[in-house]
Amino acid sequence: MDDTDAELDALGLLCPLPVLKARKRLGALEPGQILKMLADDPAAVVDVPHFCAEAGHALLEMRTEGAVLTFLIKRGHKAPGLAGR
Repeated sequence: MDDTDAELDALGLLCPLPVLKARKRLGALEPGQILKMLADDPAAVVDVPHFCAEAGHALLEMRTEGAVLTFLIKRGHKAPGLAGR
């Protein structure tokens, strides 16, 4: 079982929605808290790591179970409004 603070089910959503929803959910978390995100959009394999790097979040884990991708993202210290700038 994952030790996470929030979970986001982005199954069935296509780019860019999984990343947009992750950004919103991470913005509600405190720095250091962990979001578990489930997605099945193949583009998420590229989009989520890129988003984390640009926004200052840490991608702790990315795993695949069948068609489901699971991401563990640790909230960084940048202000949510500055992500992507």
